[in-house]
Amino acid sequence: MAASWCIEKRGSSRNDSFRDNDSIPETGCLSIIVLGASGDLAKKKTFPALFNLYRQGFLQSNEVHIFGYARTKISDDDLRSRIRGYLSQGKENEGEVSEFLQLIKYVSGSYDSGEGFTLLDKAISEHEFSKNSTEGSSRRLFYFALPPSVYPSVCRMIKSYCMNKSDLGGWTRIVVEKPFGKDLASSEQLSSQIGELFDEPQIYRIDHYLGKELVQNLLVLRFANRFFLPLWNRDNIDNIQIVFREDFGTEGRGGYFDEYGIIRDIIQNHLLQVLCLVAMEKPVSQKPEHIRDEKVKVLQSMLPIEDEEVVLGQYEGYKDDPTVPNNSNTPTFATMVLRIHNERWEGVPFIMKAGKALNSRKAEIRVQFKDVPGDIFRCQKQGRNEFVIRLQPSEAMYMKLTVKKPGLEMSTVQSELDLSYGQRYQGVVIPEAYERLILDTIRGDQQHFVRRDELKAAWEIFTPLLHRIDNGEVKPIPYKPGSRGPAEADELLQNAGYVQTHGYIWIPPTL
Repeated sequence: MAASWCIEKRGSSRNDSFRDNDSIPETGCLSIIVLGASGDLAKKKTFPALFNLYRQGFLQSNEVHIFGYARTKISDDDLRSRIRGYLSQGKENEGEVSEFLQLIKYVSGSYDSGEGFTLLDKAISEHEFSKNSTEGSSRRLFYFALPPSVYPSVCRMIKSYCMNKSDLGGWTRIVVEKPFGKDLASSEQLSSQIGELFDEPQIYRIDHYLGKELVQNLLVLRFANRFFLPLWNRDNIDNIQIVFREDFGTEGRGGYFDEYGIIRDIIQNHLLQVLCLVAMEKPVSQKPEHIRDEKVKVLQSMLPIEDEEVVLGQYEGYKDDPTVPNNSNTPTFATMVLRIHNERWEGVPFIMKAGKALNSRKAEIRVQFKDVPGDIFRCQKQGRNEFVIRLQPSEAMYMKLTVKKPGLEMSTVQSELDLSYGQRYQGVVIPEAYERLILDTIRGDQQHFVRRDELKAAWEIFTPLLHRIDNGEVKPIPYKPGSRGPAEADELLQNAGYVQTHGYIWIPPTL
């Protein structure tokens, strides 16, 4: 098994934003290879995350070197110029940006021939030799900022040309981005192709939602607080919503989006991962495999999705994009009810809602509790107790509860107990999800990555519905951009038991 590793931060203090680990430096140097280095994902997410880790001291120049690899024929300086604008946050850190860019070397080559990967291996080996690393003790992290269609060929090239030559404490790991296939069959085929070349502990399937601060807080909230433990079940909770809303459309990505749709793009991965953390049983320990075992049990307990508990939508104007077919049946909005057949959650609807071109932008978990029995204050019409975890923007968690309205009258009103991160943790920078997940990859911590059996179980839930949509058997309902989505979605929420609070609006507290 690969050794756990943590790079110690420069300076005297550690960054409390990350989970603290014992610092166990290893002898071999670290090479991070960004495949698809000239693409948008690498420029906008991967390289900025690496820079922030470098700036905070988690990547140190005397141990780490970064290699970009892509088909585009450009020089080292060309790549540095392309990504500089995504790193700089002002004149105060120009020096750090320049230092970081000098760690980057570029190699050009195709994704399916050995010539380019031979050159890449040569460049990595020269770096390792310059750092006096013993052969086989170095660490090589390959980040796939690439379309999944080239994953198999790239994996073959890495396996043939770029692996460590022996195992003296070093490792080779690959990080693959979603989408992991389009349905169960294509996902299994992709998993088999990668699995033939790499062992599961070497494969990190990244879902950036698992790196979000409030998502990472879920297990702590549930299992480290006594007052949640007895409430978190079907006896007290009426329904749970997991919501993702965007106030813009496909923004020039219509052709790509139309291949997948909102269910594949958001619900089957991001929101389903959140659901697993909300619904899972307490794991034996914090070990990654114990946590992932419990997530798989949740997925395996899911009942098939019923068509009458699904509402699809497509915003008006979506097909005006020239890259979108005129007869597209792809949903840009979906609300559906998932049901878990186990002792804790029998009868509790998990409502998944995601959409583009809606009236607001947010992602949140909304746990709605049952009505108070024997309501002597006659305040049920004001709304139920709810525990809301706001993932983005304005990270917060708050409990909606009924209180006496200040004054001489005995009247009630809905208010909240509020933990807003911007107010409570002033001056604390919340790390980007990619920063956290890349650091976890270096450390060898797979807790926040998707395991193969977990991926298979997720696709088993959604593939039948997705095939019916692809075959035109289930049609999306048109809705106006800037609306809440189709009215039928609100009817589905009501039928599932969700009670909307009227007259209450959560306002993030100001400093």
